[in-house]
Amino acid sequence: MTVVLAIDGPGGAGKGTVSKRLAESLDWHLLDSGALYRLVGIAARKRNLDLSNVTQLAEIARNLGVQFRVAEAGELVQTWLEGEQIDHLLRTEKAGSDASVVAAIPEVRAALLQRQRDFAVPPGLVADGRDMGTVVFPDAHLKVFLTASVEERAHRRYKQLKEQGLSANLRALREELEARDRRDSERAAAPLKPAPDAWVLDTTGIGIDEVVAMIRERLDGVLSSRESK
Repeated sequence: MTVVLAIDGPGGAGKGTVSKRLAESLDWHLLDSGALYRLVGIAARKRNLDLSNVTQLAEIARNLGVQFRVAEAGELVQTWLEGEQIDHLLRTEKAGSDASVVAAIPEVRAALLQRQRDFAVPPGLVADGRDMGTVVFPDAHLKVFLTASVEERAHRRYKQLKEQGLSANLRALREELEARDRRDSERAAAPLKPAPDAWVLDTTGIGIDEVVAMIRERLDGVLSSRESK
């Protein structure tokens, strides 16, 4: 069985950056499950579909024409949707908000489930999302639930957007995070919550490098134990 490290948590907890760094250091594959839901939302908007249209959203999810390509310069990953590079749309607050709405639809989640599981191939997988340890990979070798105070998560989002040259309002970001937290935790399908056997790690006041080191140390222990059996 391919080794899987599942990293879940709310928006702004640092999952994306931590997961990418761990995948790079381990030379493992990376699953950004949130990107798939964002892509469904983007594809729906391009078709001028209402996000309450369950049948058509599920159809989009089943036939999502997405490609992840490595740019010629090296490590940068480009995301292409139906032949168009859409990285400029993927990480916007609008795409994140739409993803939260789309992800609450059971039919969409079912359509994307096997596609996500197919990422688990040797030598290993770092899976980043909100239900990696509870639904997609319930037998993951290590499950981590990253969290942080909503104030810190809003500040992180604000700083990230400013560094990208985008306008941002700290109060609006906090309100949007709180709304997404409610939608994600209260939805009937795969609600956001730690798996019973997950390691809950509060990253408030902790730097990314330290968080990565803490998870790597625990993962090394899991891998050592697995090799000794």
